[in-house]
Order: sequence, then structure tokens, then C-alpha cells
Amino acid sequence: MTDKPGIVITGASGRMGQMLIKTVLESDKAELAGVVEREGHDWVGQDIGIAMGGAALGVAVTDDALAAFSEAQAVIDFTAPEATIAFSKLAAQAGCVHVIGTTGMSDAQIAALDPAARDTVLVRAGNMSLGVNLLVQLTKKVAAALDEEFDIEVIEAHHHHKVDAPSGTALMLGEAAAEGRGVKLADVADRGRDGITGARKKGDIGFTAIRGGDIVGEHDVLFAAAGERIVLRHMATDRAIFARGALKAALWGQGKAAGAYDMIDVLGL
Repeated sequence: MTDKPGIVITGASGRMGQMLIKTVLESDKAELAGVVEREGHDWVGQDIGIAMGGAALGVAVTDDALAAFSEAQAVIDFTAPEATIAFSKLAAQAGCVHVIGTTGMSDAQIAALDPAARDTVLVRAGNMSLGVNLLVQLTKKVAAALDEEFDIEVIEAHHHHKVDAPSGTALMLGEAAAEGRGVKLADVADRGRDGITGARKKGDIGFTAIRGGDIVGEHDVLFAAAGERIVLRHMATDRAIFARGALKAALWGQGKAAGAYDMIDVLGL
């Protein structure tokens, strides 16, 4: 037996799923309690170590999420919106911390997580890295200090496999800029330009998404006025930073009161 928190990883076969598994295995503060894949996946029933091309680890891939969650203290979930909503209900039922790094969630899907947060600790963030969360705070402060003479643009770049745009991190940055200015992002967001669009609307917060190659994640927040520009930038070169942040959140959530939290809470920023 061990007193280390047991962690379950969902979406085990995915790029982030495998990175999360490796991060937990390398940690001296947690243990891998289970791995989950969707029903019918080729990995279900296999030892996760063998499925990932290595030695057996004694942990079999399962499609029974509730059974896995019930034997763990936390689940880390970087899957898809509908799957995350379903997992939130099961995590609440099992009483384990639910760390969510899933992106591309609509406002309605995020709201659907609220019932689970009444029964367990739910930590959700568009980005789990320390650097990005510092960038969010800086963006809010700079936006608050500058008036609408400074146009705001959020530019993000990711690998060609990414399926959602703008990225969850870009939206976090847009929300921070809007909060700094005292407006709602939904009222000022400009998320697509094509053709004869006319002049840029004063006060808008623009988004540009770049997709290509194996870019892990790059985010710029541009404040541009006549004669000067300010650029806040974060560049990720290894997705392990997101896995380490997610594990930190899972450990932080142990013993906390039920509720919805984010990485700002985890990092104490």
C-alpha cells in the first residue's frame, strides 16, 4: 500500500494521454491508479506499458471509467467536451478530484460541469502551464492600463492535429484582456476575417489561429497603437509542461472543499 494519491488518466492513447501517463509514472508524489479509453478501442484490456511500446506496468487499460475513478483520488482528463462532461459526473460520483485540460468547450458545455463541482473538486483551465497563467495575469493588467487607442490581437499557433480554434489558451487571454478593460469578451471578440471586412472596429479583441507542423503552442498578445506596439509572448516547446501542471493541480486538489477552481487558484496567483 502507498499513501501517494492514485491518478487515473483518460484518453490514454492520445498524445497528451501518453504524456500524462509518463509524467505520473516519473513522479515521486503520485502513482498511476488507472487508464481509461473509449469502449471498443484496441488498447482496452492491454497493459498500458505494452500498449505504449514498453514494458508491462501492471495497469490494464479499461473502458469502465467509474470503476477506475472509484479506486483513485484524482482523474486527469484531456479528452473531448462531451466525454469530459460525462467524466465529470462519474468523478463526482466516485468522489475524486477532476482535473480538466480539455479545450474547445462551449459556454453551455462548461456550464454542464457545474453540478459535478457541487460534489467534488473540479479544476479546469484552458492551459495548465505556469508561464501561460502568468501571461494571463499580465494581459489583464496591461489591458487595464491601456485605453482603446491600443488595439488588442491574440495570435496563437499550434500543430496541424489540433481540432479547435481559437485555442483554449487564446480564449483565456482574450477573457483576461476583456476583463482588464471591463467588457465582456462575447461583445468585442473578432474571431474571423476574410475578404472585404472593412476597418477594424475600435475596442475589438481580435483572434488569429495558425496551424502547422508540430508546433506545441505559441501565444502572443499584441497591443498596437499609433507609433508603438507591446507584445506579450509565451512559447511552449514541450507539452510535458501541461502534464506537469495538471499533475500539480491533481495533488493540490487533495483535501480541498468541493467547488470549481482554475490554475490561478492552484498556483496562488
